[in-house]
Amino acid sequence: MTSHHGHHHRTPADAAPGPYRLDITPADAGWRHSALRVLELPPRGSHRFDTGDSEWIVLPLSGGCGVNADGETFLLGGRASPFTAVTDFAYVPRDAHVRIDSSAGGRFALAGARCTERLPARYGPASGVPVELRGAGNCSRQVNNFAAADVFEADRLIAVEVLTPGGNWSSYPPHKHDEHRPGEESELEEIYYFEIAPHDGTEGVGYQRVTPSGRGAGTDVLAEVRTGDAVLIPDGWHGPSIAAPGHPMYYLNVMAGPDTERRWLIRDHPDHAWIRRSWRDQEIDPRLPLTTAREETPR
Repeated sequence: MTSHHGHHHRTPADAAPGPYRLDITPADAGWRHSALRVLELPPRGSHRFDTGDSEWIVLPLSGGCGVNADGETFLLGGRASPFTAVTDFAYVPRDAHVRIDSSAGGRFALAGARCTERLPARYGPASGVPVELRGAGNCSRQVNNFAAADVFEADRLIAVEVLTPGGNWSSYPPHKHDEHRPGEESELEEIYYFEIAPHDGTEGVGYQRVTPSGRGAGTDVLAEVRTGDAVLIPDGWHGPSIAAPGHPMYYLNVMAGPDTERRWLIRDHPDHAWIRRSWRDQEIDPRLPLTTAREETPR
């Protein structure tokens, strides 16, 4: 089903009927590696899927669950929402059968990447997620590096969460990773998945920009995003991601690409890279960190 948003901006309304609020596969995206599904389970809900040719991370957005793969079960404590805590997660390899069970129900991101190596299924504790504060002033944001390339082992998949206080710009200066330049830039397809904090019951909006870099398909997007939306970035300078005042913004970044080395190397837009120098004289937004790891409950 196509929507008026166009190919690069996906909303839950675009999803086929079934358990997935979003189901972005490489074939559907028109690229080779990155995938994202958002699974909604009712109380006592269960979902089974085969990982196929891709590795996946099961990341609770809201609620907790059990993840069974390769004869092991990982109990994920999860969280009430991305705005309340850093969460634990589970990694499941390619060529596996996975079952997800949730006694209370919830919403779970399945971040995937086509891959060749089959690594062991693993549990990622919330306490092990490095929380980084990036930028300064009104460009301050929080990055939860749960599956960053140098933090958590995977074959292709790179995934992080970003929390931006209301009124701030993140993913700024605009940057790109759409060509392989050894030591300088990685080639990575990227999905941004958004949730926006409501205020007094009013849903929030944010904005995502992608401008052509002269590479690939010349991706050009200005999207008004709401909770449950995703933006596909096959190429191009991406940023800013703009959070409306009073509505903190969350996004999950899912990346994978063809490079033999799994690295996140980016190039800043030359017209806007100067902004980084201005941060030296500014404080980090005192609202950060928005979240930390809650105390781990024994598994």
